[in-house]
Amino acid sequence: MIRDDAAEALARAEFFDICDDEQRRMLAFAGDIRQFTPDAVVYKAGDVPRGAHVLIEGVLKAQPAGAGDSELYTISEQGSLVSAMALILAKPRAITITSATESKTLFVPRHAFMKLVQQSPELAQRAVARIEQDISTYLGALEPLRRKMKGRES
Repeated sequence: MIRDDAAEALARAEFFDICDDEQRRMLAFAGDIRQFTPDAVVYKAGDVPRGAHVLIEGVLKAQPAGAGDSELYTISEQGSLVSAMALILAKPRAITITSATESKTLFVPRHAFMKLVQQSPELAQRAVARIEQDISTYLGALEPLRRKMKGRES
């Protein structure tokens, strides 16, 4: 049952479309279902997460370090991947993630994901392409802000 929940969560997580069914099963087996009560900290700004979380149920809150409540946003879509970059990089995060409601996630450890990537050159290529696509999307979303700020400097 628990592994079924984990496999289903990975199937819903768009990022893990890069994996085949067997790779998702392996990650589900290596993963850990975690329960969070309201206001529980998933990780805080400055922490170095050891992997990423896939939201199974509930609502999470995300708040960038040093930001006020106005910059708080929620993550409520089942299958949302929280901190995808933590699957490949051991770097401190600039955001605090807490549970807004009773929540359940699948924690996917970096070491398990990296082991799969090292064993499968095809998966590694798909992971690089996916991350490049995600970064391009983020940068595209920031472009209007960059132009606005550049206009102020003139």
